[in-house]
Amino acid sequence: MLVRLLYASRAVDPSADSIESILTQSRQYNPTCGITGILCYGGGIFLQAIEGGRNAVSELYGHIQKDARHKDVVLLHYEEIFERRFGGWTMGQVNMSKINTSILLKYAEKPELDPYAVSGKVSLALLEELMATASIIGRV
Repeated sequence: MLVRLLYASRAVDPSADSIESILTQSRQYNPTCGITGILCYGGGIFLQAIEGGRNAVSELYGHIQKDARHKDVVLLHYEEIFERRFGGWTMGQVNMSKINTSILLKYAEKPELDPYAVSGKVSLALLEELMATASIIGRV
């Protein structure tokens, strides 16, 4: 059974090296577990969607909750799915510095990434729009 999980967290170390380390690790680990997804990072905040088998996604989320690189981990949305929306990415990345602020304003009060201030469905809609507007890099 396929599931999709969406969570937010804050970076303990917001350096570019730390973020790249998370992406590299995800891109190496995820294919072996059948996990796909997208990671947004901006203003010290992660917004990530992960898809795959229920056990694999649950195990990965448990690992993320314990990961010292993340704090304030919050589950935003979880659902059983018929098909993947982010199946083409082992872990796609959104470069938030190049996003048109009007996209962010469409879904939030301010032109910044803040999944803590909106519903999980709104955050998922934002990810889908970013995917549709080719704002996601790192397709593998």
